[in-house]
Amino acid sequence: MIREYVEVINEVAATLEPGTEDVTDREEKFEALIDRFEATEDPIRHGMATVMLSFLAGLFVGEAEYEAIRDNLDLERWFRLLKGHERRIHGHRHAGIRLVLEGPTLVHALDAHAAHPDPFSSDDLLPYRDAREPRCQTEAWNRRTIMRKARSQKQRPLLLAELERYYQEIP
Repeated sequence: MIREYVEVINEVAATLEPGTEDVTDREEKFEALIDRFEATEDPIRHGMATVMLSFLAGLFVGEAEYEAIRDNLDLERWFRLLKGHERRIHGHRHAGIRLVLEGPTLVHALDAHAAHPDPFSSDDLLPYRDAREPRCQTEAWNRRTIMRKARSQKQRPLLLAELERYYQEIP
């Protein structure tokens, strides 16, 4: 029974593989597979058709221009943004703690090549010598420090005592 589905999935995968066929031909085959799956009584094939329909709107967009993009890392390279090691890919939707904490300054630094294609010289960087990190970034680091202490069984009592002292001193 599972072998049947493996063959069906291989058919679907063949329509997604960029190769000798034209994009429009592959899209037509993909749509024909959706119609075929919807016409059956098999609930698994119906589920497959539903998923395929949800992807259809953007799956074959851009024809050959975007065919080199195979996964998220290729997409990031195409945009020349953060790489996988920066995002700390771990199978979850979260972009990674570094991006959250350092995002306000990190994104500008990583996007600098868009406005300045040549390597930076010391003269280019001189105006930024007195730059300070944004307040939101400093606050994010402080929140992280507090939350790490709060999660630690050893440091939690010290954190609670420190916070209690802090709030007692406020007039």
